[in-house]
Amino acid sequence: MARQKFIAGNWKLNLTIAEGTALVAALAKGLAEKPTKAEVAVCPVALAVAAVAAAAKGSPIGVGAQNTHWEDKGAFTGELSPVLIKDAGAKYVILGHSERRQYYGDTDALINKRLGAALKHGLVPIVCIGETLAERQGGKLEQVLKTQITGALAGFTADQLKTLVIAYEPVWAIGTGVTATTAQAQETHAYVRSVLKGVVGGLADSIRIQYGGSVKADNAKEILSQPDVDGALVGGAALKAPYFLAIIAGAG
Repeated sequence: MARQKFIAGNWKLNLTIAEGTALVAALAKGLAEKPTKAEVAVCPVALAVAAVAAAAKGSPIGVGAQNTHWEDKGAFTGELSPVLIKDAGAKYVILGHSERRQYYGDTDALINKRLGAALKHGLVPIVCIGETLAERQGGKLEQVLKTQITGALAGFTADQLKTLVIAYEPVWAIGTGVTATTAQAQETHAYVRSVLKGVVGGLADSIRIQYGGSVKADNAKEILSQPDVDGALVGGAALKAPYFLAIIAGAG
């Protein structure tokens, strides 16, 4: 079935509020000049979400947060709740990014709780999965991805997961300049969709699976042309308007 391509920029810990709003203005101008059929979003640092959302208003650019806590409020110093994310004007939230897993101890169980909070408040969740180089070389690719998918989605019905987006990011390709080959990306995305079918049945055919991992202007079109690759979660290349616009153009 036809799935709308979805290109999202994960700004990570980059860009001030002024830099972020300027970038969105440049992106909005570029998309006005050359419209896209793809869904487009940017995910700035938490302090910039409200300002970036305001700057993006009236444009085709949606805004997301990079993480959420699982409670609406409470004694959770330093955390960000889905209530606050929505109040700031965001529509999306990234969950389970490999950097969260690696540096902050996010487990599949924690991601599952974060997902529940996001869905409760109507945020579109972008759930990240991916294997390390050692896991791929050790023949554990399918085992790792299946465990991450089933762990994150445990307890949810297909009806609850209608807005779910999965971002497959091979950890070994994030920020390294190394990209999975087109064949590797398609093969892995097809496998991810097969696992999703076991979890949510027919809904798997409409769930969008983004590719992430050193996506650039010169490889985006080829990767995005694959039947099971439904978009991209872009890191470094999302920080400069010409590069991000070129990737968006690659989506058609």
